[in-house]
Amino acid sequence: MELFEILVLVLSFIVLLSLGVPISFSIGISSLLTMMISISTVPSLTTVAQRMATGIDSFALLAIPFFIFAGQLMNSGGIARRLIDFAKVLVGKLPGGLAFVNILAAMFFGAISGSAVAAASAIGGFMTPVMEKEGYDKSFSAAVNITSATTGLIIPPSNVLIVYSLASGGVSIAALFLAGYIPGILFGLSLMVVAFVHAKRNNYKVNVEFTLGDAVKKFFDAIPSLMLIVIVIGGIVAGYFTATEASAVAVLYAFILSVFVYKEIKLKDLPDILLSSASTTAIVMLLVGTSMAMSWVMAYENIPQNVAEALLALSSNKIVLLIIINIILLFIGTFMDMTPAVLIFTPIFLPVVMQLGIDPIHFGIMMVMNLSVGLCTPPVGSVLFVGCSVADLPITKVIKPLIPMFLAMLVALLLVTYIPELSMYVPRLFGF
Repeated sequence: MELFEILVLVLSFIVLLSLGVPISFSIGISSLLTMMISISTVPSLTTVAQRMATGIDSFALLAIPFFIFAGQLMNSGGIARRLIDFAKVLVGKLPGGLAFVNILAAMFFGAISGSAVAAASAIGGFMTPVMEKEGYDKSFSAAVNITSATTGLIIPPSNVLIVYSLASGGVSIAALFLAGYIPGILFGLSLMVVAFVHAKRNNYKVNVEFTLGDAVKKFFDAIPSLMLIVIVIGGIVAGYFTATEASAVAVLYAFILSVFVYKEIKLKDLPDILLSSASTTAIVMLLVGTSMAMSWVMAYENIPQNVAEALLALSSNKIVLLIIINIILLFIGTFMDMTPAVLIFTPIFLPVVMQLGIDPIHFGIMMVMNLSVGLCTPPVGSVLFVGCSVADLPITKVIKPLIPMFLAMLVALLLVTYIPELSMYVPRLFGF
């Protein structure tokens, strides 16, 4: 009977997704159907509702709406333009300079906003027309923007890492944030290598010009924005506040910076920003709630234990098992949003990797890097769709220049997978 229930869960979820049902509803409905079959003595609707409610009843999850609101304030507050100007000072004169600027600005902005979609929209909106004007191929510009936007999901503060902390049973958020720096930078550097080769091959000229005075001014203009990362991460690591409290500090800082320092946001704009933040938060929390219900169903059906036993029976070789897990996660990322993927598959794979001696912090970074690739791939890659929309290009035009970017991201992923110190060095430096 257990196998039948598992088939109901998996097949109903796949069918609903293929019919175009939103993923949160697909997760919830498939969980409900499975409960109706397996737990006939318990009211299934009540159980699903209870599991959804308890799933989002977490103090750590309060950080998500605050970071979303802070990101919306930064997105509307003129931060992107200042970070792009600062990136031009740092890397604008290198071959393929504008592509480098796009990547570095996306790393800065993604880390500040915590949103790959926001980074693709804000940075791409500025950089794509500029790169096209300077002779860069439009599809290449879009590919650079799409892939570089995902770096902010690894470089903290990151909402996805907070979700992973919840799904893993309480892995330190501070340690996860610290662990994201080197892998996130490695992601960005791997994309820069591709951009450099492409620029050399196509003989793109370097047309970024600025005086020393301009460079100094742009540097100081960007410092207040970059200080948000220092305040949030520094406060968490120093023990001044928790990740949730840090998210509230981030909102206060972003509000003061955008409204009173940069003066890009008027008080009359706040209701629209609040509404947008609330809408995004509602979507994320619905995904969290339904995903937690599905996780409970899978635990009830012993799916994590069965998967762990099957994988360990398949091979005891750590290298082979990590390759298999990476392939599965890459496949999952192509059709499932990051939040439910993390909540559903962390309880399945974490016991396996822990038996292999892999630290949960290391696995969390590896998992987020895996799923970040999926954001850039069809059929449900949200960053891919936003990047194509910003560049006004069909997806088919962007796929070819995306392929070498994907390969670079996969190389970075494999390095992080098999060299644990890339993700564990900084947390251990701070005593985690």
